[in-house]
Amino acid sequence: MNTSLFFLAAVAAVAADKIPDFVVPGKCPVVDEKSLFDEQIPNHPKYAGVWYEIALTNNPYQLLKQCVRNEYSFDSPHASWDPHLSVDYEGSWIAPYVILDTDYENFSCIYSCTEYNFGYYSDFSFIFSRSPSLSDQYLRRCEAAFREIGVDVSRFAKTVQGSDCPYDTQKSL
Repeated sequence: MNTSLFFLAAVAAVAADKIPDFVVPGKCPVVDEKSLFDEQIPNHPKYAGVWYEIALTNNPYQLLKQCVRNEYSFDSPHASWDPHLSVDYEGSWIAPYVILDTDYENFSCIYSCTEYNFGYYSDFSFIFSRSPSLSDQYLRRCEAAFREIGVDVSRFAKTVQGSDCPYDTQKSL
C-alpha cells in the first residue's frame, strides 16, 4: 500500500515538473463573452487594420519582444452563429480573442484564456493601440478592464515601440 502511494506521489511530482510555468492551476475567469460580443458585433469590421502592441503578459508563443505590430482582418460570414472571436495564427493554432474594451480608433484590451484537463489554464493579455504609443487615459481603461476579471496588471510588460522600429520592412510570421 505504501509503495503504491509513493509511486503515485512520484508520478504526480514528475508530471507537475513538466507543466510549463504559464500553465497554472485553476480556471479561466468568468467573462461575459456573449454580452461583449453582442455589444461589439456591429463594429467588428472597424477592428480590422493595424494595431501596435503596447503591453502584454508573459507569452512564450510570442517571440518578438519589441516593435510588435499586428494587422487584423475580419472574416466571419456567420458571425451570429458563434458568440466569440478567435485569432488564427496562420497554420499554428487558433486562440480565443476577447475584446474586453475598445473604442476601435485608439485602444484595445484583449484577453485570451484556455482551460486544460485536470484543473489548469493559461491566459494571455494584450493592450493594443492604433499608433506606437498610447495615452494614459486609454491605458487606465485597459487596466480597469483587466482588473474587473481578476487579471493582475503587474503581470504586464511594456513592448518597446518607436522610430527605431522597422515597421515598413516587417514580414508576416
